[in-house]
Amino acid sequence: MQWRKLMWIAWPAFLVAGLLEMLVFALVDPQDLHWFGQPVELARAGVYTLAFFAFWGMAGLASALTLLLAQEKD
Repeated sequence: MQWRKLMWIAWPAFLVAGLLEMLVFALVDPQDLHWFGQPVELARAGVYTLAFFAFWGMAGLASALTLLLAQEKD
């Protein structure tokens, strides 16, 4: 049962992260990004990877919160 709940969280979060990745980087060039006033020195693929995992984590937290709030109390 725990694996099923994990997939209820991870799979929608994965799909949302992929969509966000496409939308954000259709508008933003990773080479133009700055972090605390300094240009980001990662390669484009590195920025894409870190952003995807950040989006996946945030969407996963939202999915987990939804699952938590949807649970019935006995």
